Amino acid sequence: MQKTVICLSVLFVSFALTYCTPRNDFKAINDFKDNAWPIDSTQSFTFEITDVNKSYDFYYLVRNATVYPFYNLYIKRALTDSAGTAMSKSMDELILFDTKTGKPFGSGLGDIFDHKFKIKSLSNYRFKHAGEYTFSVEQNMRQDPLVGVMSVGVSVEPVSSEQ
Repeated sequence: MQKTVICLSVLFVSFALTYCTPRNDFKAINDFKDNAWPIDSTQSFTFEITDVNKSYDFYYLVRNATVYPFYNLYIKRALTDSAGTAMSKSMDELILFDTKTGKPFGSGLGDIFDHKFKIKSLSNYRFKHAGEYTFSVEQNMRQDPLVGVMSVGVSVEPVSSEQ
């Protein structure tokens, strides 16, 4: 009986330490009304960096329906610090469907698909200062609204030391 209690106690403490340790990651997703992204709708995501000794990877998170009329999605993005100074700006092309077959990429069920695109130019990114940062995205497809885009988001994840 005593061995069981000790084993369970050790297991509980291990579990608590593993899942209570802050990961310093950020993930947020904004949904669009009527599953359409208006051209004037910039999506902003504010997050805090506390550990500047780590490198971070950035990801776009996109959910679309198969009624989306294009195979790709152009996104303009900006990363700014708390003073509003642009640290990185770019436009990226995300490929949602196979150009030849029209088969959707990503993971999904039925006619809804989720995508996680690594932003290569922000791979292993190192922040110089701890603080609050804002990552903003806007669609650059010139269709207003952009039908079939259900949500867009960002994930900022510390690079694993195992890589």
